[in-house]
Amino acid sequence: MEKQDLNAFIQQRRENLKWLQEKGIPGFGEKYSRTHWAQQVKDEFSELEGQEVSLSGRLLSKREHGKAMFGDISDQSGSVQLYLRVNSIGEDNFAIFRSLDIGDLIGITGEVFQTRRGEVTVNVSHFEVQAKSLRPLPEKWHGLKDVELRYRQRYVDLIVNPEVREIFMRRSRTIAAIRRFLDSRDFLEVETPILQPIPGGGDARPFITHHITLGRDLYLRIALELYLKKLIVGGFDRVYEIGRNFRNEGFSHKHSPEFTMLELYQVNTDYRDMMELTEVMISSVAREVLGTEKIVYQGEEIDLTPPWRRLTMIEAVEEFTGVDFSSIDLETARKAAEEKDVRIKPGLSLGEILNEFFEQKVEENLTQPTFIMDYPVEVSPLAKKIPEDPDFTYRFEGFIGGMEVANAFTELNDPIDQRERFEKQVAKREAGDEEAHMMDEDFIRALEYGMPPTGGLGIGIDRIIMVMTGSRNIREVILFPPMRPEEKDQGDKKQGE
Repeated sequence: MEKQDLNAFIQQRRENLKWLQEKGIPGFGEKYSRTHWAQQVKDEFSELEGQEVSLSGRLLSKREHGKAMFGDISDQSGSVQLYLRVNSIGEDNFAIFRSLDIGDLIGITGEVFQTRRGEVTVNVSHFEVQAKSLRPLPEKWHGLKDVELRYRQRYVDLIVNPEVREIFMRRSRTIAAIRRFLDSRDFLEVETPILQPIPGGGDARPFITHHITLGRDLYLRIALELYLKKLIVGGFDRVYEIGRNFRNEGFSHKHSPEFTMLELYQVNTDYRDMMELTEVMISSVAREVLGTEKIVYQGEEIDLTPPWRRLTMIEAVEEFTGVDFSSIDLETARKAAEEKDVRIKPGLSLGEILNEFFEQKVEENLTQPTFIMDYPVEVSPLAKKIPEDPDFTYRFEGFIGGMEVANAFTELNDPIDQRERFEKQVAKREAGDEEAHMMDEDFIRALEYGMPPTGGLGIGIDRIIMVMTGSRNIREVILFPPMRPEEKDQGDKKQGE
């Protein structure tokens, strides 16, 4: 739609508003007493037939037939057909309804019946204009297809694409089910700072802001971990938080700079307990929200039923690449990387090369739910070492549909070891690694008071929602994802195309 055409449509709608106001109708009215949802009227037709109902929603269509008119009204639940007759509502009201534009918000009251074609319909006896839509919706109900525009103007996307609205309703139901699962197991939901003096708990470049009153720079949190473990030190036995994290990184189909995480910590557990908790929680939530533990994701049937497959990272790399890191030295690993087309930076250790093999050659193949265990210590600065093999840690990541959805440790509670790990991270940072951890003296001090043996788990909520909704791109499951600057007039030009 050209800008001049759009402006003409907007001007016409303003004229229609003026006409309504001249009739004594404000155009932006008062609340309407809704008694039912649109989908409810259809679902409960046998009980509601012949009964009066009141609905409130958006006018999606009008079809005039002489002295009668059909239309469709849509609300959060779905849509239902409307029927109006001049003889029922009067000529003046019929003319007012005829003047309404597609997209206008209205309240209606009428009797429920079924047409000869079997369509559940409301015979309107009264209606009110709640809000005039001064911009036209995309042509047809599903006219908004430009992906960037859909994300940028999510409000329009939700109006014209009902399947998008269902994604976010399912998202809310999923998060609510996770909360019920954890609350039923005596976990305490808490809130920790988003603005932090030191961004800890993950490998990521943070966003930086400045607090004027404190006279210091602060960071948007990159993880929930360290503050939650301070609460474990303080005496809480089981805590969790669902909240936003922020990482100053690029976009991909499974990465967003702003994303939602669940993190939980439980005293007297380890990473094997966290595996069991993860598989039971995700399968239980799927059963509650979807009614099944067997789902389809990107054309693949996935069975979430516990127990999930368990492999060490060394076993997984050998299975998918043929390279056995259990009996290999650094030079041989570098040669193997070259042979297998694994991109590595100079100076990587053996454990870091193993991790690169896994991320580049294995991860995408893990379609069925799988736990990858025992990560190299170099990439796990907050996990406890395996005593009999201190080059590796009690850490796992959970994978579904070829992407990581969970990350968990037997938490490191030795402050001396933790300081040494942080010092190595600081050295990496000073060498140019902007994602390496900073030294956190307050966290070390907390550990020095004593943290009991603890299992910790992080789950990417957005990725779980991707799995639960069959979405390929993480931006499909974030209501208002971060976007590049909008080009001038982009929204006006593309909306009607």
